[in-house]
Amino acid sequence: LKKPRMVFFFDEAHLLFNEAPKVLLQKIEQVVRLIRSKGVGVYFITQSPKDIPDTILSQLGNRVQHALRAYSPAEQKVVRAAADTFRPNPAFDTGEAITQLGTGEALVSFLAEDGSPSVVERAFILPPQSQMGIIDDGIRKEVLALSEIGPKYDVLVDRESAYEYLSMKVKREQAEREEEEARIRQIKEDKEHAKEERELQALEEKERIRQQKEFERTEKERIKQEQAVRKTFYGTTTKSKYKTPIEHLADTAMNTVGREVGRQFIRGILGMLTKK
Repeated sequence: LKKPRMVFFFDEAHLLFNEAPKVLLQKIEQVVRLIRSKGVGVYFITQSPKDIPDTILSQLGNRVQHALRAYSPAEQKVVRAAADTFRPNPAFDTGEAITQLGTGEALVSFLAEDGSPSVVERAFILPPQSQMGIIDDGIRKEVLALSEIGPKYDVLVDRESAYEYLSMKVKREQAEREEEEARIRQIKEDKEHAKEERELQALEEKERIRQQKEFERTEKERIKQEQAVRKTFYGTTTKSKYKTPIEHLADTAMNTVGREVGRQFIRGILGMLTKK
């Protein structure tokens, strides 16, 4: 490719590598190796080549070095290290040239056509040729119209943002939780209602048994009283095959009283059950 598809510039690159773990450095080196074959350029911007690890620095083909000032032995060591990263040029001493560069000057070395680094050259860096001021709407529209990606951004598309997607997800999960809680609450209420129904049925059955026993006791009392009346009238409770008119009249009276008492008692029981 004559020009890279995309270029990344990492300014203040020393902040990226300072105290970086070895795993991160290995990953950066791997990325630098791989993306060069994909037409992607990577530039690390820093004051000294020593700020960049040697394993990564060796993968960089294009180099631009501005002036370095050396006033101490440590700084002179940095200058010599920076000079050693360039392919020497017999026309001048690279170490001395770095300290003599003026404003706008730099030592440059780029990859040759065969892929090898070219010898270092002393050159002037041209300022940006683009307009640095404000453009009017007409020029902006003209630039956008000529752009290859201009038509792609002409149509406004209101896409769902990550915030909207996550908000809908939270609302959906909350609705599902509330629905599950309502279902569990309904199951508990149904169980409690069924329990109350069973308890009510047990009470009704208990009341029915009590009333049945009361009826049987009352019936026994009635029979007992009837036998007592017979004994009073006849002097015995033994039934005779032939009854006198007086005995027949007494039996009829007792049966009538017994039926009436039984009818009233059953009517009272049915009335209580109906009110339940």
